[in-house]
Amino acid sequence: MTLDFEVCGTEKSPTSSGRTGSRVAAHATLALAAAAVYPPLMRVLIVGCGYVGLPLGAELVRQGHEVSGLRRTEAAAARLLGAGIRPLAADVSRPETLAALPGEYDWVVNCVASGGGDAATYRETYLHGTANLLAWLAPRPPRTFLYTSSTSVYGQTDGSTVKETSRTEPAAETAQVLVETENLLLAASAERQFPVVILRVAGIYGPGRGHAFKLFLKHEARLEGDGSRLMNMIHRDDLIGGIIAALHSGRPGEIYNVVDDEPVTQAHFYRWLAGTLGQPLPPVAPADPAALHRRGATHKRVSNRKFKMEIGRPFLYPNFRLGYSAEILRLERAGELEAAPDEP
Repeated sequence: MTLDFEVCGTEKSPTSSGRTGSRVAAHATLALAAAAVYPPLMRVLIVGCGYVGLPLGAELVRQGHEVSGLRRTEAAAARLLGAGIRPLAADVSRPETLAALPGEYDWVVNCVASGGGDAATYRETYLHGTANLLAWLAPRPPRTFLYTSSTSVYGQTDGSTVKETSRTEPAAETAQVLVETENLLLAASAERQFPVVILRVAGIYGPGRGHAFKLFLKHEARLEGDGSRLMNMIHRDDLIGGIIAALHSGRPGEIYNVVDDEPVTQAHFYRWLAGTLGQPLPPVAPADPAALHRRGATHKRVSNRKFKMEIGRPFLYPNFRLGYSAEILRLERAGELEAAPDEP
């Protein structure tokens, strides 16, 4: 018995050619469904292919995208190639080196790092470097240009909650340069419809990274005063996932805070580490307002509400305890964690 049926609204006769046509239509329907689940592959350029950029590129390659990674030198070319990333060498502070780069890109992620330094170094790397990237990309704009800024642009010291619309008047000169860089990008978005998405990233920790944690392991940590100063963090893997999600879903011209769900006081952080590792609490050092000002230390609670509502990606490590538990376990397995002293 041969049945008459309809696929995608097109009637097919009960003939051999009709059955073939139905199969073609059915395959087309499946292809459309697959395209909805798996977005088209992108040509991606990651500017600053280091601690965040290299694993970001590796994940994008795993997802099937074509990824190029830009660094100042070719020193890490073998590592990039090993991750499936095409290595490129140029210095964003020298526009003539950008002019020699090949290709057009759908997504550009600027997560370049200054490697420390003073305000002058920040200005060369972030402000001037970003201006050079904008000029280089202007003839062939990407679909999305994503810039990783920092929550240090919020200079609040009163423990208040800050969101993307809160004032950005940091005391530290380096953070002021980051505000200038954001303003440059927002102006390009408003005046030229350049497709900018800005992520303000909290303190990054993860494998081999985390300043306060490293100080604690070296027994060099100090509690500042009563330890009530708030710390805001994000695990590297959650930042990588957040960048990819924002490339897909971030709205041009918008800013998003990328920070976990639970800001923590310095005292709570060290108490948890001490209890987890069986180590004593760090000694107390009297708070030095002048030193804290020089370091640009702040005391605020950064909200991630907008990121969670608009980007919608759940965190792997929504609080520092989960993230640092994973790091402690990694160190233990590698034999790199100092054993806790035996109980008497």
